[in-house]
Amino acid sequence: MTRQALLSTLLIVITALICFRLHAQKTNSMYRIAKIKVAASQLGKYKSALAEQMRAAIASEPGVLSYTAVSDKKDTTSITILEVYANTKAYQSHIVTPHFRKYKERVKDWVLSLELIDTELVASAKKKDF
Repeated sequence: MTRQALLSTLLIVITALICFRLHAQKTNSMYRIAKIKVAASQLGKYKSALAEQMRAAIASEPGVLSYTAVSDKKDTTSITILEVYANTKAYQSHIVTPHFRKYKERVKDWVLSLELIDTELVASAKKKDF
């Protein structure tokens, strides 16, 4: 095999592996939206408990990739969280951890409603250092 043919073959194999890895990452990751309505009188406590749980999960669970929690400017008791997990196994593992169970027990009387929405990634973009 000539050097040029060998390099071309190697380039094709590397490109195929990169495409396979990107496809595998896209299809395996789990994206979930949690819509939560919190009792107004408990909002400060809820935010603190949520932040504590999020920090613990990110620090101790490799499969918990990202949390972004926001509140509605017109109704700060309406909180939406975008959760990203490496896969469904990581999510299943997450919900039985001590820090998540502590969070659920702590906030159970403060949460008025909870809607969980499983989603699929359509597109993603971010700044390099964000």
